[in-house]
Amino acid sequence: MDPNPAPKAPDAGEAIAKAPPCTLVIFGAAGDLTKRLLMPALYNLAEGGLLDDAIRIIGVDHNPNTDEGWRQSLSDTMQSFTTDRTSEFHPEHIDPRAWGFVRERLTFRQSDFTAPETFSGLAGALTGNVIFYLAVSARFFGPIVDALGEAGLLKEAEGAFRRVVIEKPFGSDLESARALNTRILKRGAESQFFRIDHFLGKETVQSILAIRFANGLLGPVWHRDHIDHVEITAAETIGVEARGAFYEPTGALRDMVPNHLFQLLCMVAMEAPATLDAEAVRDEKARLIQAVRPIPLTDAVRGQYAAGQEHGHSVPGYREEPNVAGDSHTETYVALKLGIDNARWAGVPFYLRTGKRMAGRVTEIALHVRAPAASPFAGPDGAVAPDVLRFRIDPEQGLDLVLNAKRPGPRMDLGRVTAAFDYGDFFQETPSVGYETLLYDCMIGDATLFQRADSIEAAWAAVEPLLRAWAEAGVEAYPAGSDGPAGAEALLAREGHRWSPLGAG
Repeated sequence: MDPNPAPKAPDAGEAIAKAPPCTLVIFGAAGDLTKRLLMPALYNLAEGGLLDDAIRIIGVDHNPNTDEGWRQSLSDTMQSFTTDRTSEFHPEHIDPRAWGFVRERLTFRQSDFTAPETFSGLAGALTGNVIFYLAVSARFFGPIVDALGEAGLLKEAEGAFRRVVIEKPFGSDLESARALNTRILKRGAESQFFRIDHFLGKETVQSILAIRFANGLLGPVWHRDHIDHVEITAAETIGVEARGAFYEPTGALRDMVPNHLFQLLCMVAMEAPATLDAEAVRDEKARLIQAVRPIPLTDAVRGQYAAGQEHGHSVPGYREEPNVAGDSHTETYVALKLGIDNARWAGVPFYLRTGKRMAGRVTEIALHVRAPAASPFAGPDGAVAPDVLRFRIDPEQGLDLVLNAKRPGPRMDLGRVTAAFDYGDFFQETPSVGYETLLYDCMIGDATLFQRADSIEAAWAAVEPLLRAWAEAGVEAYPAGSDGPAGAEALLAREGHRWSPLGAG
């Protein structure tokens, strides 16, 4: 009898079916992604009773280890999360039954990702459903997929699947993204490749579609006739820190815009899919990204944080970080104005910004509604303050609607009020690092939240002019702990707009 059977799935409305039995092979078993995100996600799925008893987890890494050594190392890391409030996964305690279920299914293989014997050895050990998770540096994506194909590991026998999860960055520009898509699709069908973007694992991101398309109240205003402009923000307070070697050739544009920010753009701007079938949803996302006009240099701002203050403490500038060149022109901040060429959004500016060492940690989408054309409440400038619908994605999850209302008293004066909806007030929130839904969906074969080749290439095509123009360009400095460079404010001021203060409710 299994000493750690899968916990029973909780009863909440219609029961969620367990994922089918499969083997999860993780390339990069000793890496940070596996420790910080994949293992907590598997633990949370086990605690929810969503993993089959027959699941196996094989870790592959070039670093020497043993089955028991890998299990113990991961057990120690999981326990450390209970006392680390800065970690993305921070439970009060680790349930021994749920972690025991995962732990007992872990085995380790010390192998070279480039050696043919690594894959011939796996071929002899794998049967049935298999997911290959590439938690490795991007330079290994193509070679590992080639090796899997050459070893026959991507051939799908009747009734069994073979799938590959590929992390970002998927390419570093349009040419490399096309080349990688061409390379992997020689080894398997599009349906076998799950290009992951962990932003889509966040509940509040997924709920945007429900709020948009399951409510009759909001649909009529989701249009250029009523929306003046849209802000999409992903700001971090942390710096590059130990990631300088990765960040130097990458920068904020490649790291965040064609993937994370464009996925948020899709959720808020795409047309309603005919159904919730994965391809119907992904078709609409692709159409939206293909309608984004290539971004000219005049509609982009490139910044780099200088020394400053974070929470009352002095922090170094980007050029003082480890493994960063003293004269680096790598951007740590990007602000963009996008135009979308379709009937719904023609003429509506979409402003995107992302940066490190900012004044607040916030990921949000704000839709600014056009002010009434004529109002008895209009001020000297002939306008009233516009309504704002704000999706709060991180660190708080919810929705705000900012409106005008009468202030108490004998005068007819307006004041700003906020109607707020917090997810925790209405739904029981389960612990999540954002990978639980994505892993589960991959196991059941639902590709809705994964990127397709055409969408990835369209996103790179939109930012390609900037990548070329910025190859030799400088950067505008901004103090750490600020809202960003002055040029970003000027970008919006051209049309009479202003960024929302970071952390605004």
